[in-house]
Amino acid sequence: MNAAWFLLLLSLHFGVFKIGYGRNASTRPPVVNIGAIFSFDTTVGRVAKIAINEAVKDVNSNLSILQGTKLAVTMQDSNCSGFVGMVEALQYMETDVVAIIGPQCAVVAHIISHVANELQVPLLSFAVTDPTLSSLQFPFFVRTTQSDLYQMTAVAEIVEHYGWKEVIAIFIDDDGGRNGVSALNDKLAERRCRISYKVGIPPDSVANRGAIMDILVKVALMQSRIVVLHVNSMIGFKVFSVANYLGMMGNGYVWIATDWLSSVLDSDSPLPSETMETIQGVLTLRPHTPDSDRKRAFFSRWNKITGGSLGLNTYGLYAYDSVWLLAHALDDFFNQGGIISFSNDSRISSVAGSTLHLDAMSIFDDGMLLLKNILLSNFVGLTGPLKFNTDRSLILPAYDIINVLGTGFRRIGYWSNYSGLSTVSPETLYTRQPNRSSASQKLYSVIWPGETSSKPRGWVFPNNGKQLRIGVPNRASYREFVSRVRGTDFFKGFCIDIFTAAVNLLPYAVPYKFISFGDGRNNPSYTELVNKITTGDFDAVVGDIAIVTNRTKTVDFTQPYISSGLVIVSPFKKQNTGAWAFLRPFSPRMWIVTGSFFLVVGIVVWILEHRINDDFRGPLKGIDSLIKSDEPIGFQVGSFAEHYLSQELNISRSRLVALGSPEAYASALKLGPEKGGVAAVVDERPYIELFLSSQCTFRIVGQEFTKSGWGFAFPRDSPLAVDMSTAILALAENGDLQRIRDKWLLQSTCSLESTEIESNRLHLSSFWGLFLICGIACFIALFIYFLQILRQLRRVPPPESASTGQGSLRSGGLQRFLSLMDEKEDQSKSGQKRRKIEKSLSDNDRDDELGRKPKRRETEMTRSDVNSGN
Repeated sequence: MNAAWFLLLLSLHFGVFKIGYGRNASTRPPVVNIGAIFSFDTTVGRVAKIAINEAVKDVNSNLSILQGTKLAVTMQDSNCSGFVGMVEALQYMETDVVAIIGPQCAVVAHIISHVANELQVPLLSFAVTDPTLSSLQFPFFVRTTQSDLYQMTAVAEIVEHYGWKEVIAIFIDDDGGRNGVSALNDKLAERRCRISYKVGIPPDSVANRGAIMDILVKVALMQSRIVVLHVNSMIGFKVFSVANYLGMMGNGYVWIATDWLSSVLDSDSPLPSETMETIQGVLTLRPHTPDSDRKRAFFSRWNKITGGSLGLNTYGLYAYDSVWLLAHALDDFFNQGGIISFSNDSRISSVAGSTLHLDAMSIFDDGMLLLKNILLSNFVGLTGPLKFNTDRSLILPAYDIINVLGTGFRRIGYWSNYSGLSTVSPETLYTRQPNRSSASQKLYSVIWPGETSSKPRGWVFPNNGKQLRIGVPNRASYREFVSRVRGTDFFKGFCIDIFTAAVNLLPYAVPYKFISFGDGRNNPSYTELVNKITTGDFDAVVGDIAIVTNRTKTVDFTQPYISSGLVIVSPFKKQNTGAWAFLRPFSPRMWIVTGSFFLVVGIVVWILEHRINDDFRGPLKGIDSLIKSDEPIGFQVGSFAEHYLSQELNISRSRLVALGSPEAYASALKLGPEKGGVAAVVDERPYIELFLSSQCTFRIVGQEFTKSGWGFAFPRDSPLAVDMSTAILALAENGDLQRIRDKWLLQSTCSLESTEIESNRLHLSSFWGLFLICGIACFIALFIYFLQILRQLRRVPPPESASTGQGSLRSGGLQRFLSLMDEKEDQSKSGQKRRKIEKSLSDNDRDDELGRKPKRRETEMTRSDVNSGN
């Protein structure tokens, strides 16, 4: 026991001494071993091999970076095999490798990441885009390229930009393919889009042309025409060849290939003409790298190295920068006192009886310190800024969007995580405020498959013989809107005619069959009918379906084909209009104000107010009166009115009476609340208008208190809903919608004037009291005026004339009276005119008086003479 403790203390002593010596000395080894695992016989692998070698040369020739320490790289070909990659990784662990550049394939990365975690050797992958490798499960996996999380975000935003809702995903059935498509599904869902069908293709060894053809035949039968191809180059070109053979590279199709295609276009162009013919109009993405003098110089140097036989792609740039990133991290590692030392893993060495020589593998003692410095890297490489964010992804992810055209390709725009889609380079956008508005999301025009510049619709009706299952309410009342032909599976009515007319306008055939919902004896629940779409029982619902909020949360509706809203109908009794009926509309204060201006504008104001004043229209003013009262209210069975009245307006359900037919409406309204009926019925306007067309003793009271319409229901994000909406608008524009409505709903036996209380008229008998007041007012005014004239005439005494008799005096007075009444001059001259008249009258009177005085004298003289003679 003492010997064991001695050996333990001795080993700890030398171990601590060794570590302490290393930290203090900070010695730099002359050579640092690094590994590289990728697939040599691939486009990316061929480019990466040259790029890594050139990067090692540049680092070793630059004395400022590692201060004399050289990098020694050993490359292994994994051929994207997980087993081979694991064996090669284990071999590296026997040679004191401090880091591995690679791997290239997600399958290999998932396996050897466990080895890297155990032995604390960082992996710097320049080509693995699998987003799941960024989790905390793989702390020693460092991605030095962009993650598929961002590439699939770019694809989803392209789909959203063009207004498509569903895509088909074809992927290579391995870790990278499956996880990439999973990320695409998540990003599409964030934009209310989805993958309608996805299918995996087996890896290279079993991906033959026959298997691919079977897959594409199924794809051709699907509804969506947007295909996202997430595979490798070997499988990808096989898919395009078969698709071209099947006619799937023509009009109507959209193909979006991930960055595997751009890598081939960059490295192997020009491709054979027969290959280019199969990819015309395809969109693809390429990781964006900013332009710079260093990048241009390296491209020039690359062409000299390869002689133009192999082009440089983006993954080659990432491979080159990965070596430099490791060199910078090692320099910081040594500056911080890190040493390159390895120790055996006790868990491996304790395995007894093993012949695998696992004890040859050792742990990199300071691997965690090197990993820390890798993640803290911050420098500018050929691919731009190399810096990691908090989730260990490179900052500023961006992609070029490329359109394959003719013998080459052209860039139609960019995508960046900063501002989305744009025709402006990301470097320019980084200097501005981020803008994600729909107006800022732009791309240049695209030449789509089939050599067309018109944006494809993105879907067709599936050619798989399947009919749309359309649910139709089997109504018991108001069968003019929709009804089942007895003894058959056919339906007829206003709503059915609208639907069939809209379908006939579609540019493609839509096979469908109507399925009855309800027993025909009672109106079915329309909410349950709409919910059948979400459960998959129906593909659509056609009928008098009201577009209300709770339904729009689960399904999509077409453009409304008829306006609708809740209105109130109640019995109407015409009030007996007496002589003083005109007093009812106005309050006393209003009458006082109106009376003060009565002679000028009273009659006009009264007429205008009367036509719009609801107070004249009876005791019921609309929904507010019903809410305040406690009288029963009727509603149609199956209508959303019940939910609206009870939930939105908080009317007690005990007040609500279900009515199943127009006859029930009329009976309940005639009985009234006193005899077990209802005070009013609340229903949608189309039903009420049809009801009032044959029931002339009821009226719509108040205004429509909800605004909605009827539409056809489809599953969420159904492209058929959009096309049907366009067809309904066309029906409205060409007049067919109105003609169909007249056919089914224009059958009124009541005049329009009697259907609404607003159109009721007042008769002459209702206003004779008003006319009496006006007549009295006029009489009083004229009487006062006559008194004033008479007063003026009395101020001047009547003229006296011997030759004028009594009749002449009366005639002269009447003439003076009429002359005053006929006076038309303004008020300022009336006084003068009046004075002139008075003066004229006085002069005439004096003349008459002078004419009479001589006669008096003569008479007096004659009388005196006679007296004297006598």
